[in-house]
Amino acid sequence: MTASRWNAIYLVTAGSLAAILVALISVVPRTEDGADWFAPLVPGGWMAWTFPVALFFFVIACLLILFTILAIRFPETPRRGVLRIETTRGDRLFISLLGSAFVCIGWLFAFGGPLWGALILCLIYAAAVFRWV
Repeated sequence: MTASRWNAIYLVTAGSLAAILVALISVVPRTEDGADWFAPLVPGGWMAWTFPVALFFFVIACLLILFTILAIRFPETPRRGVLRIETTRGDRLFISLLGSAFVCIGWLFAFGGPLWGALILCLIYAAAVFRWV
């Protein structure tokens, strides 16, 4: 595939994801004080779909799309890291997400909310996983 065709794929993907993000932001409930970021997006719904929850799933979907494009554009061979198992980018993403969930649960147990400190630990953990696993 030519470079211009890949550029078109990148632009269409980025444009589509940006449009979805704008649509997601546009459905945030408004009050007289401004946007209520933590109010349910679907009042009376069966699940607490707040903007942060929807944004979390949006980011996961973006990561999956990005890693799919990377796998097609730049195929890789599995590598062995400190765990002595063969892993690909997708495997390392899964290990990072799973480990980050446990880091956040441990943070909630030890310190409670907010989770900004846990987010920093999760980013460091993910960088370590992608570097050495």
